[in-house]
Amino acid sequence: MLREILLPLVSYFSGFNIFRYITFRSLMAALTAFLVSLLLGPFLIRWLTSYKLSQQIRDDGPKSHKKKVGTPTMGGLLIVFSVLLASTLWMNVTNMASWIVIGVMLAFGGVGFVDDMLKQRQQGSKGLEMRFKLYSQIVISLIASVVIYYLGDSSTTELYIPFFKDVSINLSYMYIPFASLLLVSTCNAVNFTDGLDGLVSGLVVMVAIAFALFAYISGHIEIADYLQIPFLATSGELAVISLALVGATVGFLWFNAHPAQVMMGDTGSMALGGMLGALAILTKKEILLIVCGGIFVIETLSIIIQIISYKFFKKRVFRMAPLHHHFELSGWSEPQIVQRFWILGGICTILSLLTLKIR
Repeated sequence: MLREILLPLVSYFSGFNIFRYITFRSLMAALTAFLVSLLLGPFLIRWLTSYKLSQQIRDDGPKSHKKKVGTPTMGGLLIVFSVLLASTLWMNVTNMASWIVIGVMLAFGGVGFVDDMLKQRQQGSKGLEMRFKLYSQIVISLIASVVIYYLGDSSTTELYIPFFKDVSINLSYMYIPFASLLLVSTCNAVNFTDGLDGLVSGLVVMVAIAFALFAYISGHIEIADYLQIPFLATSGELAVISLALVGATVGFLWFNAHPAQVMMGDTGSMALGGMLGALAILTKKEILLIVCGGIFVIETLSIIIQIISYKFFKKRVFRMAPLHHHFELSGWSEPQIVQRFWILGGICTILSLLTLKIR
């Protein structure tokens, strides 16, 4: 918005020309989102506390989590608002890819909000029935995928393979169900991982930084050509939203670090998962999301393995799924698990960035 308002004034003051640069606007979006999140955090925590919107704990969860009862939840509203405000202020408002990411964030966050509100009404950890939650996610994902497909160009349906030069698979119409599956999977993977203070917040920051870089270089024709990756004209602006996500999440982490003053709830985790999935699709880094978000993948696989093992063999592979609960029950402290998962998440991020040169 500021770009459209101030750029025409360049003829009166040349300094306004700085709003032309994605790098400047991206960094300002990160700073804006961080400050908004940091400053509004205490007010949101008091508001959530006054309405007794508190965390509901699984009955079969680790006993150490009982002390979290009463901690305000739905703090994801803070991230969503901060990202929305910062992005709107600093992005190129004519860029449709940016609006698609914002729309996906709001839609998935809306489903998470309904889920959180039902948990409060029921005073339990069940919330929205799984089938309704999944149906809602599928509908949102299909709508987003169809919009991306019809607004895209010839490269939209290409699935690029990391570590190889100019190797891709054209999925044609099958790209719509593929992209939908990616969105639903990422949304739920982030949601599953959200179980310890600061765990998801820290991991999302790392992945979002990587995708800010992916977005910028993919939208810069000279850098994209040098690295031999596909040039995407609309991709550069997604760096603004990616860094807005970084700033907002770091601000939220100030209050979400152990011991957490507020939880993000499904409102936050589903919105964040949807955003990361949309960024991966629109930057054509779908496969790299699996590498970059490796911890989300591992956490989800632990649940799948546990279910299959118990259903067919009546045995549990892990003490409890997802994986972070297994380590809790194995005697690791919550900060240990979070910090070690952050370290592994950082390694996954580095590996994804290495693909830019190893081809």
